[in-house]
Amino acid sequence: MENVKQNFSIKDLEHLSGIKAHTIRIWEKRYNILSPERTDTNIRTYDLENLQKILNVTFLNEHGYKISRIAKLTDVEISTMVKNVAASASVKNRAINSFKIAMINFDQVLFNKTYNMLIEKKEFREIFLEIFIPLLDEIGLLWQTDTINPVHEHFLVNLIKQKLYLNISKYGDATNENEDDLYVLFLPENEIHDLGILYLNFELNFHGKRTIYLGPSMPLKDMKYLLEIHKDLKFMSYLTIAPLEMDSFLEEFQRELCTEKTLDISLFGAKIQNLDPNNYPENIRIYKSITEFANQLD
Repeated sequence: MENVKQNFSIKDLEHLSGIKAHTIRIWEKRYNILSPERTDTNIRTYDLENLQKILNVTFLNEHGYKISRIAKLTDVEISTMVKNVAASASVKNRAINSFKIAMINFDQVLFNKTYNMLIEKKEFREIFLEIFIPLLDEIGLLWQTDTINPVHEHFLVNLIKQKLYLNISKYGDATNENEDDLYVLFLPENEIHDLGILYLNFELNFHGKRTIYLGPSMPLKDMKYLLEIHKDLKFMSYLTIAPLEMDSFLEEFQRELCTEKTLDISLFGAKIQNLDPNNYPENIRIYKSITEFANQLD
């Protein structure tokens, strides 16, 4: 368990809680909110208990409780108040904080406990769009700032995938066999980040759409065989790190798969965020977010 992070800098706390380091220092000095250790060079370090407390304090502060009032409470009272506030207010922030703690400490039990709490109140779609997507956005920033190790992100993403697979299985059998549209979901060569395309598969199944899921690193030329069986296909791809040359990829799509008729391809992900839809043919559809596409299905 050498990858489990047990000590955090004040910058780590800033990134994880959203509270500026300057404010954390004030809370610490004025209200004794935290009890950091200090290195030989007098640098603050914080343990998991401090991290949990700052997340709880942040949650209460964001829900209207003054820091001066929170500071008078014991740790147990703070935790109890968080539970009470979460029961009557939005559970989003508390859930995201719990998922962060689960990720940092590789705690699958806490992840599942938090998820099970959410699924009692929300549909899976709500959990993914309202909680998992903002959580993953935050995780991306934490990874970029070296607050967490890539192994933390892999741990969290794979737990989310497990829930996705369960829900895809649940709705996959409910697709409408009379539905004309048949969607082919794939990732291009060298693209292995499949969480987004997996969720799109779930979203389509949820709405009764038929899908053919091909998964990561699929050469365009290898999909030509599908056109021998199905003439009317709609392609979808979620682009995070590949392809390197977007225009070349789209030209290859037109050349390899649109020989007999023009076929639609819908694109999502980080690689397409700066693309202007007006610069491409009508069959190339660019979505800036999954929510944008999902709203069209409702």
